[in-house]
Amino acid sequence: MCLRRKLRCLALSASALLLLSACSPRQYLLRQASDELASQAQATEEDLGLAKDAGAFYLKLSEALLRQDPGNAKLAESVAGGFTQYAYAFLACEADRIEARNPAEAQALRERAARMYARAQRHALAMLEQQTPGLSAALEAAGSAKSSNPPLRLKPEQVGLAYWAAAAWGGQISLSKDSPETVAQLPAALRLAQLAYAAQADYGAGALASLMGMFEASRPGGSAVTALPYFDQAIAFAGPQAGPALLAKAEGHALPAQDRAGFEALLRQAIAATRGRNDLPSQVARERAQWLLSQAADLF
Repeated sequence: MCLRRKLRCLALSASALLLLSACSPRQYLLRQASDELASQAQATEEDLGLAKDAGAFYLKLSEALLRQDPGNAKLAESVAGGFTQYAYAFLACEADRIEARNPAEAQALRERAARMYARAQRHALAMLEQQTPGLSAALEAAGSAKSSNPPLRLKPEQVGLAYWAAAAWGGQISLSKDSPETVAQLPAALRLAQLAYAAQADYGAGALASLMGMFEASRPGGSAVTALPYFDQAIAFAGPQAGPALLAKAEGHALPAQDRAGFEALLRQAIAATRGRNDLPSQVARERAQWLLSQAADLF
């Protein structure tokens, strides 16, 4: 085969691949940028103030890329996780800290956090719905007696999306007590968390098990006692990364059970477990544990 013919064949093959993948050069560059942003979402930052400032830019940029690349599940998971963590770490936790001295500003922060949680939930649930058409309706029906659909199941690669959707959903519900419509979505959020837990109980180094504990402690019919096995499981899954799980047990079990000694012991363990760790969950857990420890007298 002559060189000209070989080059022509290669050109035709390349064109066919582009057509088959529906991937233009622009789309390819978008996907590369999207994947890079998604991979950077887990980067550590030792300065929480800088992490907060950079987080706002990252969220806007990654969300814009997701609109251009709506089928990118990896990026959708990263965006949902980013909005959820931002809402909790920099808005909801800050609202708790300033409540006593500025209740109006605390309420404004909680309302903003609720909107961020809702945004995260929409991104994650939209991707899950894209992957599994009808999932949203099935989740809604799962919370009612009229459900006659076959059992729902998630694939292992969907667990991250489901975790962030359920976590953001739970966060939004917890901050929307004055919205009966939002609170009424708790069974659907719980069902999604249960599906993720059934698919991979140890997801997120105990994060999913902690979320199950929080749902169990807050759902109708649940209690701090029935939530306890989930929190203990989360700590076991987390191993040396147990700081956030210890904090979750303190807030989700010891505090509602009014066990001050256990509460303070868990907070001290969380502080010790996160010492020297610069990932965002560990830093936030350490700061919140220290603050809660200083508030113990007012909480019991």
